[in-house]
Amino acid sequence: MPKELFTAEIESSGHLKMQCSTRGFSFHVDEPKNLGGTDEAMNPVEALLSAFGACQCIVAKSFARKHKINLIDIQVKMEGELDTDGFTGRNKNAKMGFSKITSKFYIKADNTEQEIRDFIDFVESNCPVLDTIVNTPEIVTEVYPSR
Repeated sequence: MPKELFTAEIESSGHLKMQCSTRGFSFHVDEPKNLGGTDEAMNPVEALLSAFGACQCIVAKSFARKHKINLIDIQVKMEGELDTDGFTGRNKNAKMGFSKITSKFYIKADNTEQEIRDFIDFVESNCPVLDTIVNTPEIVTEVYPSR
């Protein structure tokens, strides 16, 4: 099976504001003012929720026809519970990342409720972002002098 390498570059463009780039596309992340940022963009955990929800929608739209789902419209609302005392250092016992993530699917399709539920099970089992969250990949950190 072929493996494809995906890349991204992130560089500072302000106090806590970062520019994220890949393949000629870019977006910013920042933190809200109550977490020390300038609130000029979504923060990294919001970007993660967005990537997760977008991935689920892409899988659904890519495979609906194959699964005989007449997908007219799809929307996913993501919720993530995070104790900010963890990464701010106020509570050393708090989990750093999300303790719970909820995907709320809003589906318009000419199918039965059971067919839609079965299809969403397929979507979740075939979402690369969800798989990455659930089955933690090997994380390698390399440090180099600044360019």
